[in-house]
Amino acid sequence: MNYSMNENGFTGHLPFGDIQISGDEEYGFRPYQLLISSLAVCSGGVMRKVLDKMRMPAKDIQIEVTEVVRNDEEAGRVEKIHLHFTITGDIDEKKMARVMELTRKNCSMVQSVKDSIEIIESFEVRQT
Repeated sequence: MNYSMNENGFTGHLPFGDIQISGDEEYGFRPYQLLISSLAVCSGGVMRKVLDKMRMPAKDIQIEVTEVVRNDEEAGRVEKIHLHFTITGDIDEKKMARVMELTRKNCSMVQSVKDSIEIIESFEVRQT
């Protein structure tokens, strides 16, 4: 990975393609959006694998970021994120506490920030 400065921010040159990053969302993704996206999508991907291994494959997983708390006195530091998962499929809700535990434990992005950002996770199941 490498990043090069452009007129309004930086262009990240990644294996899949280029990504525009800027402090102004008119010109690219803001860094905090990428941080939150990494946490959400890593969690969703791990959750999908956990559900598959527990023989409860999800037909769909939607992730909504319902809250982001930033501390403006500390350069806009992200202090808290609430991720809400809506899982569609033939899911045993009694097993969801374990699914959530394994998801948190095995998501590398969540583990990377666990002592600096409070991450709250909630879920709802929609049976098919």
